[in-house]
Amino acid sequence: MTDMTSRSGGGAKGRILEFAAIASIPMVLVFGNSMLVPVLPELQNALGITKFQSSLVISIFSLAAGLFIPIIGYLSDQLGRKAIIIPALIIYGAAGVLAGMGAIWQSYTVIIISRAIQGMAAAGTAPIAMALVGDLYDGATESKALGLTEASNGAGKVLSPIIGSLLALIVWYASFFAFPVFCALSLAAVLFLIKEPKHDHKQKLGVYLQKVGSLFKEKGRWLIASFFAGSLGLFILFGVLFYLSNILEVDPYRIEGVKKGLILAIPLLGMVITSYTTGSLIKKNGKLIRLLINLGLLTMTVALASAIFFLQNLYVFIGLLTLSSIGTGLLLPCLNTMITGAVDKSERGMITSLYNCLRFLGVAFGPPLFGWMMDQSHRLVFISVSSLSLVTLALVFFLIKPPAQIQ
Repeated sequence: MTDMTSRSGGGAKGRILEFAAIASIPMVLVFGNSMLVPVLPELQNALGITKFQSSLVISIFSLAAGLFIPIIGYLSDQLGRKAIIIPALIIYGAAGVLAGMGAIWQSYTVIIISRAIQGMAAAGTAPIAMALVGDLYDGATESKALGLTEASNGAGKVLSPIIGSLLALIVWYASFFAFPVFCALSLAAVLFLIKEPKHDHKQKLGVYLQKVGSLFKEKGRWLIASFFAGSLGLFILFGVLFYLSNILEVDPYRIEGVKKGLILAIPLLGMVITSYTTGSLIKKNGKLIRLLINLGLLTMTVALASAIFFLQNLYVFIGLLTLSSIGTGLLLPCLNTMITGAVDKSERGMITSLYNCLRFLGVAFGPPLFGWMMDQSHRLVFISVSSLSLVTLALVFFLIKPPAQIQ
């Protein structure tokens, strides 16, 4: 890998601009889901659909992305990262316009189809950006850049409920038409600020899959545990957002609009700050990474279990959800660093894509499963997710033992 300063031609300024361009990709991706969370109740009322159907507007996007990510990951290893990211951003923005037209036509079917197309395009954004970071940087710079991408992901989650709520003051479906604007900005940044290293990793599919299979034989135990932990983190995060978005608008709170968006942003802000700090500190220190992964899951378990007893106290409840998000912020950058460091460049797109596939599936199943559990019992929601966090903590504790210094 070449040194970033020598490649960019602009020294520290060039590095900052390239970091910003990379960070814009996961942020645009997050806007695709989180910006719609505050308006799901309005969407439900406007189209006369059920809570489950409204949750599918989030889930179909993530499910389509999750299913297409492995294919896109392979193509990025063959064709190059920018060759995938650029058309993905274009399709992503165009499908946003189509979804907006579906809302104007009051066609739930058109919205769902558009969201599925957006999800397919999303497979070529943040997951490929993670592989691109591994191609561009080395050592501590790579860990910092991965922490930044996770922080950008989280920052998008913080900003998007607020932006979505503000746009809803115009009309509830305005967010759909905002997607192309954000995509265009990211597209310009990728085109002009990122200089991808020469790509020469083409392999026949059979050889490629054989190498990936060998990797899983060698490192499968900890890779699968890492994949599951990352998926769980986002399953809980988006499930909690869906839960909050629904309970805040009914008695006894009756909180709507921008105020609701600000409340939704509080737990996410904790995650953003923690993600960036974690990515800056861990470098490639395997012992520290293992400690923070376990600490993150322990924090999530304790916070979510405690939330069972404070469902009626909004201030304490939000505080506990913020603590859980801080745990997620400790967890995800460490997993990102381990997974990107586990493979050579030639297979990195596939491995990071498989990882992101499970992350997307976690996002996809979060809202509908949380909605179903809410209909049964609000306590059931937090009993279930705290138990899942505890089981994952046990898996991670016994299966993830990185070397003292990760490659």
